[in-house]
Amino acid sequence: MTKLVQWLCGLALLGTAWATLALDPLGLHLPLPCQQVLWPFPVYLLVAFGCYSLATIGYRLATFNDCEAAAKELQEQIREARADLSRRGLNRSGEQGR
Repeated sequence: MTKLVQWLCGLALLGTAWATLALDPLGLHLPLPCQQVLWPFPVYLLVAFGCYSLATIGYRLATFNDCEAAAKELQEQIREARADLSRRGLNRSGEQGR
């Protein structure tokens, strides 16, 4: 089961529970304070999800690891490619300051 299917199943489950309680097709007759909290509940969940997403992105950016070995390897490959192109007679006059 993919993550998308998991999220959609969870969303469908929450949406069904909310609709059942908010629209009251079963005749549960919830107290007024519960009804007042229940109607804006999807907005609360959306805001909470947005906060969680921003916090996760911020944390991942703060703990992002630099790959120094990969950067050095890439620079070496670039130097090799430039040397190979120079040997083949490619004119690199379009480069700026390299």
